[in-house]
Amino acid sequence: QVQLVESGGGLVQAGGSLRLSCAASGRTFSSYDMGWFRQAPGKGREFVAAITWSGGRTYYADSVKGRFVISISRDNAKNTVYLQMNSLKPEDTAVYYCAAELGGVTVVPARVDYWGQGTQVTVSS
Repeated sequence: QVQLVESGGGLVQAGGSLRLSCAASGRTFSSYDMGWFRQAPGKGREFVAAITWSGGRTYYADSVKGRFVISISRDNAKNTVYLQMNSLKPEDTAVYYCAAELGGVTVVPARVDYWGQGTQVTVSS
């Protein structure tokens, strides 16, 4: 089992940047593929980005590719995964959730094994 704690959210002006972090407990962090999802008010949870257990492959939702510069990375020595977001827009306002996946990278929230509690990102215009 793994426990996930996100941090780094907050209020930022449009065009600004944020770096989200997700710290994982447990010795098996490096066994998990990791992802980030987000949920805006009144909407379902949607996939944002994912990274394989080794960090060798990354995946991004079409909705964020090209809209703002986004990068997912991980440090297995620190049991942490990161999400760097630049050029943020008000429509990126959402609660961002860290996800851990044993069965492989998934874009389907129902297939995620473990969730963090979420961190709020608010982008003002």
